[in-house]
Amino acid sequence: MKNYIKADEWSIIEESFDPHHHQISESIFSLGNGRMGQRANFEEAYSGQSLLGNYVAGVYYPDKTRVGWWKNGYPEYFAKVLNAANWTIIDINLDGEQLDFDKCVVSSFRRELNMKEGYLKRNFEAQTTSGKIVKVEAIRFCSMVDDEAAAISYTITPVNFSGTITITPAIDGDIANKDSNYDEKFWDEVSKASQSDGGYVVMRTKKTGFEVATGMKCSIAQNGKPVQPQVKPVVKEKYVASVIELQAQQGQAISIIKYVANLSSQNYKPEDLVNQLNETLSRVSQKGFDTMLAEQAAAWAKKWERNDIIIEGDVSAQQAIRFNIFQLNQTYTGEDDRLNIGPKGFTGEKYGGSTYWDTEAYCVPFYLATAPQKVTRNLLLYRYKQLGEAIENATLLGFKNGAALYPMVTMDGTECHNEWEITFEEIHRNGAIAFAIFNYVRYTGDEAYLADYGLEVLVAIARFWSQRITWSQDKQQYVMLGVTGPNEYENNINNNWYTTTMATWCMDYTMQVIEKVKATAHEKYTALAAKINFDEAVETSRYKHIIEKMYYGYDEKQQVFLQQDGYLDKEQILVKDLPAADRPLNQKWSWDRILRSCYIKQADVLQGIYFFEDRYDTETIRRNFNFYEPRTVHESSLSPCVHAILAAKLGDEARAYEFYLRTARLDLDDYNNDTEDGCHITSMAGTWMSVVEGFGGMRVRDGKLLFQPFIPEKWTSFSFHIGFRGSLLNVKVSKDGVQLKNLSEKPVSVIVYNEEQSVGANSELLVKG
Repeated sequence: MKNYIKADEWSIIEESFDPHHHQISESIFSLGNGRMGQRANFEEAYSGQSLLGNYVAGVYYPDKTRVGWWKNGYPEYFAKVLNAANWTIIDINLDGEQLDFDKCVVSSFRRELNMKEGYLKRNFEAQTTSGKIVKVEAIRFCSMVDDEAAAISYTITPVNFSGTITITPAIDGDIANKDSNYDEKFWDEVSKASQSDGGYVVMRTKKTGFEVATGMKCSIAQNGKPVQPQVKPVVKEKYVASVIELQAQQGQAISIIKYVANLSSQNYKPEDLVNQLNETLSRVSQKGFDTMLAEQAAAWAKKWERNDIIIEGDVSAQQAIRFNIFQLNQTYTGEDDRLNIGPKGFTGEKYGGSTYWDTEAYCVPFYLATAPQKVTRNLLLYRYKQLGEAIENATLLGFKNGAALYPMVTMDGTECHNEWEITFEEIHRNGAIAFAIFNYVRYTGDEAYLADYGLEVLVAIARFWSQRITWSQDKQQYVMLGVTGPNEYENNINNNWYTTTMATWCMDYTMQVIEKVKATAHEKYTALAAKINFDEAVETSRYKHIIEKMYYGYDEKQQVFLQQDGYLDKEQILVKDLPAADRPLNQKWSWDRILRSCYIKQADVLQGIYFFEDRYDTETIRRNFNFYEPRTVHESSLSPCVHAILAAKLGDEARAYEFYLRTARLDLDDYNNDTEDGCHITSMAGTWMSVVEGFGGMRVRDGKLLFQPFIPEKWTSFSFHIGFRGSLLNVKVSKDGVQLKNLSEKPVSVIVYNEEQSVGANSELLVKG
């Protein structure tokens, strides 16, 4: 675990430079605006270890699968969000000597990610090999207002010399992905141009044919006054630059403002890209850097009005939750239903930037409560629009009659995960898609979504489950064979309790929705049944028989749900008894040893209990928690949040807080030694859940909000906002009780500590604990 980030309520601050932490910091200090983003690479040259990363949402490449043994049904490629043209470059030469940060003696260094106003600022003083000392201040941001634009202000001051400073802003499209399977570069050049005040490069992805135009427009000031220096345009393959040579005086600052835009053929005709790019650059440069920065602060202020969680009495916890919320808002804004949330967002390449079940299981609750309703609706529409591909995926595996298996990993709906135990067997992901529909409707009351889109998806998923089960002659029950649950440290197992529970719930929920849609939108139901060839009587009869006759593993001695057949045959050594040198298992043990152990990567049975906690009494939840958590190594970023919420429900406040800290500071403190690959964006939504659903005890039942809060021992109070069915509620929990503030124009009825409370429009109420 690292501990080099300074505690601060509103900023992420690094006060010295350590090259061993540099790639971690590149991840942590990343910027984005939902449409584009980039890692915190330096503007000037850096010859040390670095992971360059600039990303454009929705632009991907089908990188050919690399496997040793091809299996029927394997995807042919792994779709990857691409490392796109590097637009951050501002190369600096001092009397012909390149300013290379890795080769300098750095006497002072400070980097700050200002989360309140949405920008990254870096200050340093460095001495080159020849002895020249310079001070630099660099500020940059990806605009939340103009989401195809970004801006950089870079100021350099010679401290102990006068001489020639050459500044070269550039766009470099000759970029490779670190995770390329065959070391292939994925971009071809379309066109480029360099002008006196900037230039552009247009690149096209191989195979998929996306075009992205990346351009810059620059201005220069010396000693605070605009100047018009001589500029030498440079044009090379996939590269444009403007070489600006200035005579610098000791102690006088030189500043360059670099306006940048990224435009994609997703949103414009390819033949219009350059004109649209130039219009965008002209528009934002006319605003000016200061105006854009002020707009950025205002846009973030508006987001924080609804998103912020305020924690009093614990600066480290406050910083952590804001960091998680900040990164979530940088990653996805919900403006485009073609986009989704990659596990690393715009902070790295790992997992290909593709969509996983993380979105539905972990991110949906965050966006439901903190964003307009359309944001979550767009997440659901993303899956609806890919239903055809999900049916094709299932067909490739032998399923029929419109059964759908949503992919484990995707960009366009096609499965592109290529590990057989995941691709073919981690089918519980289908249940997460259905649960997200249920969760959305439960939360918003938008039942029209079911008739328009949701039921079609649910029937396709129910058809899959009704074909995926097997009738056991021996048990005289249905069984679920050859699956992988959320605990990926178990593969090809039978009767995983979580998968089975999700399957039968999906079929049951589908039947509930059928009845609802028939009653409220019968014509739409009739049209859908004809469209998908749905024989209600025959198919629902099968669903009912499966639900009635399904086998679930249960251990009478321990009185717990059995994770899978044979789980108790494993040697039951608890995690606390593992030598520290053996952790993390996925880096220290062979896969064979992991598979034969009892150790659990992340919540599995407990994931199901979290989803369906209303089915189980407190003692049932407690027995399962006390049995499975001590066997869980939490080597998935998605694990601690579920355990924090369940521990809070059980009144185990100390464990709830322990799990919260682990999920909240997972990246800031590099808990799993993998932040250099990028931040764990989807698990950050779990951090929000840990506070709101864990410490706040928030649930939705019977169309109402319910709260059962407590305060962690170290905190004086905490508060959060919940948007619910057109109302906005502020909830503050302190030792005095629960203060409810209704910030909307209609009264809200909520349940606090099992008592119903009514909060009038634009009024507040204190409920004693």
